[in-house]
Amino acid sequence: MTSDSVPVDRVRPDLEQRRLLRTAIPGPRSLEIAARRSDAVAAGVSSTLPVYVEQAGGGVLVDVDGNSFIDLASGIAVTGVGNAAPAVTRAVATQAAAFTHTCFMVAPYESYVAVCEALARLTPGDHAKRSVLVNSGAEAVENAVKIARRATGRDAVVVLDHAYHGRTNLTMAMTAKAMPYKTGFGPFAGEVYRVPASYPLREATPISGEQAAARATGLIEKQVGADQVAALVIEPILGEGGFVVPAQGFRPALSRWCTANDVVLVADEV
Repeated sequence: MTSDSVPVDRVRPDLEQRRLLRTAIPGPRSLEIAARRSDAVAAGVSSTLPVYVEQAGGGVLVDVDGNSFIDLASGIAVTGVGNAAPAVTRAVATQAAAFTHTCFMVAPYESYVAVCEALARLTPGDHAKRSVLVNSGAEAVENAVKIARRATGRDAVVVLDHAYHGRTNLTMAMTAKAMPYKTGFGPFAGEVYRVPASYPLREATPISGEQAAARATGLIEKQVGADQVAALVIEPILGEGGFVVPAQGFRPALSRWCTANDVVLVADEV
């Protein structure tokens, strides 16, 4: 048996916040479930871990064989307050007891409005803000493009090198990396154009954020035409492309260019 404690506050007193291995990895129950999976789950669904989780709390995952793992993935960075946080589980239970689903477009409810109000308070800027709530990052990006095209009457969408925006047809077209996301799934949606990002570590000659933005917008003007662009869609910090932080001044310069050319700037930050 091997264990390593980690300095994490215990959000569930019954679940120790430490790594604890009781069996070989994967254990016998995980191997049994993996055999069942091969007959029931489509092969295109991949998993990073070879074990099957039974419970989770705080920063720890516990598999079906009783092994505990430190959770550095956080559900691909969506359980920022930890798994099974008491405040979250109470809110979920309260809502499920009231009702599970009505579809806001059919029968609206106050909590949808309250979430949109909270987003308006928490996001930067003192301008008017309104929100639409959707199920995934790809769905959010697709809707942002639809809104931008409708608002501007233009078709072109510009994205950055190394970007990742999703796995639907349009967002695959917007995603840079062919493998493992795009190969074999074309043809893709059209009117998507790509320009260089600010990538300080990989620049052959160091350039400022403003210079990197000028390089990108210059290519847009030359190859697409600013008056044809509905939206410039960026990840404020590139994620799948390598966790790339752009040079200071890059994003503000892009924002100024978009404002000057009536282009919608979309920040894909999931």
